[in-house]
Amino acid sequence: MNNYLKDYLLYLADTSLILSQRNSEWCGHGPILEQDIAITNISLDLLGQSRNFYQYAATLIGDNATEDTLAYLRTEREFKNCLIAEQPKGDWAQTILRQFFLSAYQYLVYEKLQAYNNEQLAAIAAKALKEVTYHLRWSSEWVIRLGDGTEESRQRMLQATNELWRYTGEFFITVDYEKEMNIDVADLKIEWMKTVRAIFEEATLPIPDNTFMQTGGKKGIHTENLGFILAEMQYLQRTFPGANW
Repeated sequence: MNNYLKDYLLYLADTSLILSQRNSEWCGHGPILEQDIAITNISLDLLGQSRNFYQYAATLIGDNATEDTLAYLRTEREFKNCLIAEQPKGDWAQTILRQFFLSAYQYLVYEKLQAYNNEQLAAIAAKALKEVTYHLRWSSEWVIRLGDGTEESRQRMLQATNELWRYTGEFFITVDYEKEMNIDVADLKIEWMKTVRAIFEEATLPIPDNTFMQTGGKKGIHTENLGFILAEMQYLQRTFPGANW
């Protein structure tokens, strides 16, 4: 069971870390100062969540593993993040929509995990849920603002939906480590769709139909984007092994 728990913790940690890294690309480049600060704070929240999951995973792995070795010394095939997290940040609409899709999913996952029969995992999920509640509210408001805004903002949201919807199906495909832990993410799809549909209706955006879903990230099969993210994120540690502050 520990191996499956370790893999599940890495999946949760990797998804938050890679999304944090992507969002951090907006630091100093946000459309207005207030939202620049907001997206940066969300990045820090996600980083903190990933640290908690990595620290727990490190205790299960042993062999001198730490949160740093798990973040900086693993290769693309060892990362288990959802594919949507690693996609290019794109414009503000694409960043907002990705955050909304993932926050709506993470909210359901953490809500479920806070009642899981593992006290440490449940405690981490309960803390993360408080932060994700804000992330979901913030991104929902922006989806509505852009979708039901100007013609340009609406077109950008439609383009973002076209780019990102294909990666949402992966949320609800239960992989082996989730099955072994009796975590069935497939049953979250109905509630996720309710949330998305309600916000999309208010934003006057259509829900895509019959989109082919891209999957594989949860099993370590990624797009080329992850390699570029890790090359930047892991550069210092790989250039100067063992470097620390």
